[in-house]
Amino acid sequence: MRSRTRPPSAYGLLLGLLLLGAGLFLPAAPVAAADNGTWAVFPTPPAGAATADRAYFFHQGAAGTTVDDSVTILNSSDTELTFRVFATDAGNTPTGGAFALLPVDRKPQDVGAWVALGPQAATTVTVPPKGRKDIPFTVKVPQDAVPGDHVGGIAALNTALEGARQDGKVRVAVQRQVGARLYFRVPGPLAPGLSVEDVRVNRSAPVLPWLGKARATVSYTLVNRGNVVVEPRVAVSARGLFGRTLRDGSARELKLVLLPGRRVELTEPWPDAPQSDRVTVTVVAGAAAYPDLASEAEAEFLAVPWPAVGALLVLAGTGVTVRVLRRRRGRAGGDAAEPAPDLAGARAR
Repeated sequence: MRSRTRPPSAYGLLLGLLLLGAGLFLPAAPVAAADNGTWAVFPTPPAGAATADRAYFFHQGAAGTTVDDSVTILNSSDTELTFRVFATDAGNTPTGGAFALLPVDRKPQDVGAWVALGPQAATTVTVPPKGRKDIPFTVKVPQDAVPGDHVGGIAALNTALEGARQDGKVRVAVQRQVGARLYFRVPGPLAPGLSVEDVRVNRSAPVLPWLGKARATVSYTLVNRGNVVVEPRVAVSARGLFGRTLRDGSARELKLVLLPGRRVELTEPWPDAPQSDRVTVTVVAGAAAYPDLASEAEAEFLAVPWPAVGALLVLAGTGVTVRVLRRRRGRAGGDAAEPAPDLAGARAR
């Protein structure tokens, strides 16, 4: 196949140590929800309000400025809980693109490093049953901060170990965390960028075409090459010989927040792929917030029911062989029936 692009949480513990290798992200579900049913992390509600009016932190500030805010940890359980509270950077998981925060043992390099939590979060924070703690924090934008979106979060990691189990000779436990997203924009030139790359098609088909349907999976990579967050819209279409439409290319929202500089691999099923055809698959990506942002890539493949073709070739070869043998036998029989010439009679004359 060829591809062408056109311009345009769990923490495990091993004997008390975290089972998180460098470079790994936390599972995204607790972070996205900011609530796991036992505790929650969210922007502190306005004075006198019981609930937050913001789902995440959204701030803006030029290089050298300082922004103040507060994060709330709510304990909805019947027992006291103790947390490690920390700020960190965010990213997308390489496969699927889920939003995820770096683990506590990874030092943040971006907006997470700009955050200074209040002194009460210097060690651990204990929240009483059905209680809450508000922790102020400050975001100080460095002088060399580049324009665009910087994304991270503030997370609360439960210090208690849960779900201990035996994994061979090692005892493994789990720590859970919840985090609230932090979106921070530094004013300046904004350059949205999105590209589609590495389109591939993996196809499977029955041995005989009439015994079932062919299926395929279209894989492709989305890359945010700009400096702002992008929520992609993607259309996957396919055409066969003579431009026949094999798959509709209607655009759809991925419900994915692709952060600047991130690359994610996505897949899309194709349950009724063609049994036999020359196919061109096209992936077009854009974003509703940026109408002029568009990228396109293609991949071509030949859909052939090879087992059936092989069987037909074998049958055809067998038929040709049988026909040749019959001809040879016919010739051999005809030669044996021809009478021999009478040489003696010819001399007598």
